[in-house]
Amino acid sequence: MDFTLNHFELLGLPVRYAIDAKALDAAYRELQRSVHPDRHAASDDASRRLALQAAARVNEAYRTLADPVGRAGYLLSLSGVEAFGETDTALAFDFLERQLDRRERASLAAEAHDESALEVLLDEVRGEAVATESMLAKLLDTDRRFAEARGRVRELRFLSKLAEDVDAMLAEAAA
Repeated sequence: MDFTLNHFELLGLPVRYAIDAKALDAAYRELQRSVHPDRHAASDDASRRLALQAAARVNEAYRTLADPVGRAGYLLSLSGVEAFGETDTALAFDFLERQLDRRERASLAAEAHDESALEVLLDEVRGEAVATESMLAKLLDTDRRFAEARGRVRELRFLSKLAEDVDAMLAEAAA
């Protein structure tokens, strides 16, 4: 395995945000089969270690590309743009205001065990995440406007976390 390949090259995919999830899954399964450490159990220590490293690299590539936030951040890093700088966490005021409102609504709905309100909120957040992913595909793949994409990646990360939290609240309310 060539450890110098980027994640896209490793999995035989075009270097772009919009990827075919089925092609990603198929490439992962095929590559994972060929490098799986069990296939090298009878090999010498160096070969087993190399197989273990290759399997870990394939897993890392898959996890990164399967996650919309991870994939966008990785694409930006390939272009020399840091998506998630520790000191640069600015988001648009109106975006933050909407998210604070959503968090408040989620809290109130969770306290009231209002599954319906949580489901509506989850659909709303997921809808905005899908729209943000579409915008990212355009910004990264077509327009190549990385600075603007950087802000959208942060928004998508925020939306993904919020959806995860609301989903957990929904599961708790249903219990």
